[in-house]
Parts: sequence; C-alpha cells; structure tokens
Amino acid sequence: MTQLVSRTAPPEAQQQLIASGFTPLLARIFAARSIGRPEQLDTGLNRLLPFTQLKNIAPMARLLADAIAANKKILIVADYDADGATACAVAMRGLQMFGARADFIVPNRFEYGYGLTPEIVRLAAESTPDILLTVDNGIASVEGVAEANRLGIQVLVTDHHLPGDALPDARCIVNPNQPGCEFPSKHLAGVGVMFYVLLALRAELRERGYFSATSKPQPPTPLNPPLSGGRNTAPSPGKGRAGEGFSEPNLGSLLDIVALGTVADVVRLDENNRILVQQGLQRIRAARACCGIAALFQIARKQLAQASSFELGFIVGPRLNAAGRLEDMSLGIRCLLTDDATEATEIAAKLDALNRERRSIEADMQEAALAALERINPADGYSLALFDESWHPGVIGILASRLKDRFHRPVITFARSKDGELKGSGRSINGLHLRDALDLVAKRYPHLLQKFGGHAMAAGVTVREEHFEEFQRAFESVAQSLLTPADLVKVIETDGELARGDFSVAIARTLEQQVWGQGFPEPLFQGDFRVQTQRVVGEKHLKLKLSSPEGSFDAIRFFSAEPAPDTIRAVYSLSVNEYNGSESLQLIVRHW
Repeated sequence: MTQLVSRTAPPEAQQQLIASGFTPLLARIFAARSIGRPEQLDTGLNRLLPFTQLKNIAPMARLLADAIAANKKILIVADYDADGATACAVAMRGLQMFGARADFIVPNRFEYGYGLTPEIVRLAAESTPDILLTVDNGIASVEGVAEANRLGIQVLVTDHHLPGDALPDARCIVNPNQPGCEFPSKHLAGVGVMFYVLLALRAELRERGYFSATSKPQPPTPLNPPLSGGRNTAPSPGKGRAGEGFSEPNLGSLLDIVALGTVADVVRLDENNRILVQQGLQRIRAARACCGIAALFQIARKQLAQASSFELGFIVGPRLNAAGRLEDMSLGIRCLLTDDATEATEIAAKLDALNRERRSIEADMQEAALAALERINPADGYSLALFDESWHPGVIGILASRLKDRFHRPVITFARSKDGELKGSGRSINGLHLRDALDLVAKRYPHLLQKFGGHAMAAGVTVREEHFEEFQRAFESVAQSLLTPADLVKVIETDGELARGDFSVAIARTLEQQVWGQGFPEPLFQGDFRVQTQRVVGEKHLKLKLSSPEGSFDAIRFFSAEPAPDTIRAVYSLSVNEYNGSESLQLIVRHW
C-alpha cells in the first residue's frame, strides 16, 4: 500500500522567502524543508561550521604536523566504498600538499572484511609505517588498534560511524559521533571528517610558520599501480619540514572529491553538508574537477557543466563503488588520485565495465530473491532477511536497498563469506534504526551475531550459517517490537501540484542546480493526467505523452515497462531533456 502526502510549508517561512526574492514555488519547496531564512541556503565556504568544534581535532592536527616534521611514514587505511575511496583520496592529496610521506592500503572486502582488523594491521606492518591513519573506519576497530599498539604502530582514527560500547585505544580519534563531541552536524561523511582534519592541520602548520608566502605549492607525487591487497607503493615526497618553502595549499581544490563522497554515502544533507556538496559541484561545473571525476562523467556521457547531486549519487558514485563491490577499491582510489588524463580515462573505462557487470549480477540476484518471496507473503511480516548461496557478497547491499524500496520493510540480505559465516548487508525504513535494532538482537540473543555495525538506515552484520533461520526469527521479533503497522505503509511525500506557469525548462533547470539528497529531498509533484500515448524504449523504460488542464507533456518512467492506464495520478519530478542541441521539458514519473 502506498499513501501520497503533500508536505506542509509554514506560511510565515514562505512569506519571508518570497519577500527575500524567491518565487512562490521555490518558497513553498524550501519552507517545506525547514528553510525559513535565505541565509540557510547560503553555500559560501565562510558558513562552514568551524573545525575547532570537533573533539580532538587540535591534538590530531599536532600529531600529524609532528609526523610531517619528523618525516614519518603515514599509511592511510581506507574503506572499500565510495566514501572510503574519496576519504582516502582527500587524505592522500591533502597530506602530500603538506609534504607528508603518505601511502594507502584498502582492505579487499572478500579477503579481510571491513575496517582496521588485526589481519589488516599485520599486512600494513609489512611496509613499516610509523602511523596508521584510518579514514571512514576505525571507530569499532578495538582489536585492530590493540594489534597495532602491540606492534608499536601509532593509530589515528578519522571516522563518522556510530561507536560501539567501547572505543579503540587509538592515539587520537576524530569522529563527530563519538561521546563528548559537540560538533553540531553529526552527519559528516567520512570524507567530510578527513577534509576537516586537513583544515585543522593547515591551521596548525600555519601557526608553526611552515608556509612561505612566495614559493609555489608542491604537486602531488604521481602514483605507481598498487600491489595486490590494495597497497599503494608510490614514492613519497619526503619534503615539507618547516623552512623548506611550502606555500599554503588551497584545500578547496579537494571539494569535488568531498562532494562526491558525501552524496554517494547518502548521509543527511544538512546545511553544512549542502555547503560542501554545492562548493564541490561548482568546481565540477567550472571544469575544475580532478581528472578521475572528469573521466567518470565523460565515460557516462554526462556534461560537467550540468553536474548535479543526481549525477554524483546515481552516475559517478556507482561506477566508483563497483571497484570495491567486485574487485579492489584501490582501482577507484587510483582514479581519484591520478593527474594524468589518459590514465584517468583508462581507469574510468574499467570502472564502467565493472559497473555494467555489477548491474547484471544485481538483476540476477533480484530475480532469485523475488522468486523466493513468491513462496511467502512479505506483507505478513515486519522485516525480510534473505540468503542465497549464489549471491555475490559485493552486491547484497544494493539488493537489500532494492527490496526495501519494493516492499517497504527493513531488509538484510546475506551471502556466504568464509569459515561457515554469512555476511549480511541491511537497509531500513523510517521508524527502525537498523544499527540499534541489531544491537537489540545482540543483547537478546548473545550467541547470534559475530559482529555488526553501521547507521540508522544501513548496517552490516555477520552470523554463522547454522544460525541464519534463528536470526531471521530474532530480527523479525525485534522489528515487530520497534515498528507499528503504520510504519509499514509506504508514504510518498510530494510538494503538491504545479500551476501552469511552473511547467517550464527554466524551473526545471533551477531545481536541478540545487543540492538535493538524504534529509533534503528532491522536489516531487503530483497531478492527474490523461495518457495520450505510451511506448517502451530501450527495452525497459516507458515513454509517455501526458495531458492535463495545464498542458501536454513528454514523460518517461525509467526501469519500468508496465503499461499505464488511460488516466493516472502521477508522482513526478521536472527534468530537462537535451537532444540534438535543443532543450525541452520532461516529466520523470516516479509512481502512479
């Protein structure tokens, strides 16, 4: 069952925005998203929250500055998703701007699993680092940090995930979600946390008189191909101690990568994150993106000048993620690190091929999952936990997301891992905090979970294969205790109906240029239409001609060839269709 609900927009906020120069439509849209003052939409960098509010960031900056001064080797330990890849790239590029000796290693998800595990620490120790710097992971790596301490390697943790009951014994932790951190935005992605650490490091080095006003910035050292296991073997600059003439770098040059990771990780786009994303998009639109992002746009046949959060989240992000899902995320990191356009194009082509393979695997898995669900009625329960021995462990997260969208239930899908373990990836709905739900399972059934972690809407979990059916029952029991029947009704929020004058290319362009995403949803509209014509294009999309009292419109429904009835009440967004150099308005139908 699906319910359509129009968002409410406080009249006072609407009037204030209109008085400030916003059109009535934009005022309605923004007011419905808790925007009441124009300055809330100001995306200037001067409005970023100050890094000083992050707990431990000053000690972190001092430790990194000391490491640079002592020419210590810093080994970045990355995660294998888009946030981890972008955070690693930002750390590598940023630290090398300051002259640090920096390399990276990224766990292969099929061999080592997630985070700073003892196995990864021992692998990292082979390159004799002085410091392990985690990005987008580490807050739950109690055992891994203990192993590093045993080996005499200092660990610095940058992360954004929710901590467990105990924090790792790291030398320093920067995480907006750690206990005692008063940073107002708890929604920074891992790449955002690393960017803030670089801001603090630059301030610390500035205070130490590190930068010369007359010298030129040192370019990042070109990277060699990584060894198996995702280790980077690039020579490090080995320069940059105070007095050697480094100019103060422009960290804004990293914002295209920060924007990509922030959108791809589907964190809440609060005011602070919208600033980071908007600033990054402005660099991309001005053709100032790094070679890798530019190449990924090109391989997808998308124009940099028209870049939006949609392209980052649904075009570039999945191609970058494909490396970590099917092979090794070091390929994606290399794409973001290279300053050679030819190499970037070659890597982007490999990532594009991996993404096509990923889509094929996903389609097969979804078909198998739907076949399995034919034997049960998902509406009979509050949750879904599914396992198939043929499923690919790198794609189960996407499958869980697709099933969650289809059945509006929290979903965890499992694939075989190693030594009799099943690795699960989950996605949730509003009303059920997935990590907290798994924590409740662990407390009620202490023997069931090998490990778990994540966010409110996405989490990972590992169970023994012989415990899978028991886990299904336990997860269902917890879901029933946390959800109500009303939570299981899929609600689509819209911004109401459009007036005749709002159906325009100009309005569509204006909306496309805004930053939309998790917590700041893209505008959707609803209306009644007569279906004049319809046909399937590309074997899986439905092309329509719709009419209403407001006019006649071209429309398309992607990834659905199901015929439409003669009249529909549609939920849609506005888009600009570009063809042979001309532009026209097109409605993208999301639901009818």
